[in-house]
Amino acid sequence: MNWTLKGVTEYLFFPLWLGYVLVVDALVAARTGSSMWTRSRKEFVLLFVASSPVWWMFEVINDRTANWEYLGSNHFTTFEHYLLCTISFSTVMPAVFETAELAGSFKWVERFTFGPRVRETAALEAGFFLAGAGMLLLTLAWPKYCYPFVWTSLVLILEPLNRWLGREHFMEYLERGDWRPIVSLSVGALICGFFWEMWNYYSWPKWIYHTPGAQFLHVFEMPLLGYGGYVPFALELFVLRNLLWRGAPRVDHI
Repeated sequence: MNWTLKGVTEYLFFPLWLGYVLVVDALVAARTGSSMWTRSRKEFVLLFVASSPVWWMFEVINDRTANWEYLGSNHFTTFEHYLLCTISFSTVMPAVFETAELAGSFKWVERFTFGPRVRETAALEAGFFLAGAGMLLLTLAWPKYCYPFVWTSLVLILEPLNRWLGREHFMEYLERGDWRPIVSLSVGALICGFFWEMWNYYSWPKWIYHTPGAQFLHVFEMPLLGYGGYVPFALELFVLRNLLWRGAPRVDHI
C-alpha cells in the first residue's frame, strides 16, 4: 500500500513502522517471554518520544554534509513537512532496539558473551573523546571528504561522556568481554536499514543519497558501502538514548 498510494507516503510511514515495531515486539515476547511492551509500556512509549530529537540532530548535520535529500516534500506545507517528519522519526529508535532484542534472542549471539576484553581506562576514554571531536570537526570543515565520520564521531564523543555521567555505556560490557549488545544492535540496525531502504524505493515522497566516492553498487537507493554505516549508527542510537534519557532501560537482556 505504501508503494501504490503516491504522494501520501509521509502519512503511511508511521503506521507502517509502528506495525513493524509491534510485530517484532510480539516475536520477541513469543521467543523470550518478555519484550519492551510487556516489561514497561511507559518506557516503550518514551522510546518513541526520544527518537524524534535524535534523528533531527542528524538532519541538522545533514544540512552541512548534504548526504541525503527528500524528493516530493514540495507536496506539503512547511508545517506539514516538519510535523510529519517528526512523527515518522519517532519510529527509528523503537525499530532498531526492538530488532536488536529479536536478534539477541537467537542462540548464535551467545557465542559473543565471552569475547576479547577491552580495559576501560581514563586514557582510553580521553582518546575516544578527542578522536570523536576531531572527526566531527573534520566533517563540518570538509564534509565532501569526511562525511563518513558522522557515523562514528558521536559514538566516540558520547561513550566516555556517558561513563563520566554514570550512564550505561558500552565499555562496561566490553570490560568483561560481553560483545552481545554491540552485535545485537548492529544486526538490528542492518535489518532495519534493509527495510527502510526497500520500503523507500518505490515510495513517493522518498529520500535519495549523495555520497561522494561511494555512488556505485546500489541496493535500492543506498550505495552498498552505505549499509556499513548502519553498524555505527546503531551504537550512536545507544549512546544518544542514554545521554538524553536518564534511567533508560538497560540492554542487559539483549
